Amino acid sequence: MTTGEIYEVAEDFAQDAHVLSELLRAGGPVRLVRMPRGLPCYVVTGFAQARALLADPRLQKNTAGIRALFEAKLPPEAPQSGLAPDLSRHMLNSDPPDHTRLRKLVNKAFTARTVARLRPRVEEITTELLDALAGQERADLVPSFAAPLPITVICELLGVREEDRTEFSGWSRTLLSGLVQPEAVQAAAQSMFGYLTGLIAQKRAQPAEDLLSDLVHASDDGDSLSEPELVSMAFLLLVAGHETTVNLIANGVLALLREPEQLARLRAEPELLPGAVEEFLRFDGPIHLATLRFTAEPVEVDGVTIPEGEFVLVSLLGANRDAQRFPEPDRLDITRPAGGHLAFGHGIHYCVGAPLARLEAEIALGGLLARFPDIALDAKPDELVYRTSSLVHGLEALPVRL
Repeated sequence: MTTGEIYEVAEDFAQDAHVLSELLRAGGPVRLVRMPRGLPCYVVTGFAQARALLADPRLQKNTAGIRALFEAKLPPEAPQSGLAPDLSRHMLNSDPPDHTRLRKLVNKAFTARTVARLRPRVEEITTELLDALAGQERADLVPSFAAPLPITVICELLGVREEDRTEFSGWSRTLLSGLVQPEAVQAAAQSMFGYLTGLIAQKRAQPAEDLLSDLVHASDDGDSLSEPELVSMAFLLLVAGHETTVNLIANGVLALLREPEQLARLRAEPELLPGAVEEFLRFDGPIHLATLRFTAEPVEVDGVTIPEGEFVLVSLLGANRDAQRFPEPDRLDITRPAGGHLAFGHGIHYCVGAPLARLEAEIALGGLLARFPDIALDAKPDELVYRTSSLVHGLEALPVRL
């Protein structure tokens, strides 16, 4: 339903995210909408427009600017943003030169060469998870497989104790949920902040061979990474380091289970797997609306002028199904020429963990298909429920028959 020129987004939009993108694109690649909590913003669903705006320096991301706009634009009765100040001073919420400095510190940890060294450990974790599933007739692949693999990998990389991971994952889900009560979000943010502050103190006192220790001591050795920045960076790497990959794995499995011919071909030609992962990223990626940006000056896009001081949300799902960029965009094709999609973003905020996500998805999906040749969906498509979030695009559960 539209009211004047503004499109009113329904609260349950996450359940039909691709349908929403199509509805918006029908009225143009850039549309003014009102989100469920009352926030007005411009949503971009066209590929060319999305790619340009993701790299446009006139769109900014700094926390102070976003917070001020929230206060100005949200209706008084609306719940305030779940943006936790103590956890938001990271590179994803910063602009150059701060972003440049923060990004430089973590880039070396996620290069393709560095990530390739993690392959044996990712394979080992995958095998352990598949062994645990063996012999079961039915399973929910989200908590039993898609979630624990990336959580284990990123926690080991950063040096988070095994016994802390379940609690940490729960806080993460609460913070990324779109319709959770503000009190629950605040409690999760406080718990997360307290835990990460303690973890950083531990790494400072007893450094280990992990990325978080490296970041702490790079700060101590004269870099300008502050204590709040350390906490926020740890939060970003831990949350972003597993949330997207959980959804990439689960969404990829679901896409294959709905397309038996594609599943059979991938089984017969496992060498297609790297390209298939790129198609899963394009077809049903792990992120719906990219994190908030705002215009620092008026920006004209495809004949639409977005005024200064307006929020902009780039629909990565929408852009990746734009027929002007991808022929037959709603068709899964694991032989489609790889690359070109925006699932990991574009520009200076391109996902630093993309090589790790690709590696984990390739190993996880390859291992699952090889181990369970008769795997099938154990639910009707309309019974599947997606997480209530404008950011992450992922299933609450993925029941399968093994």
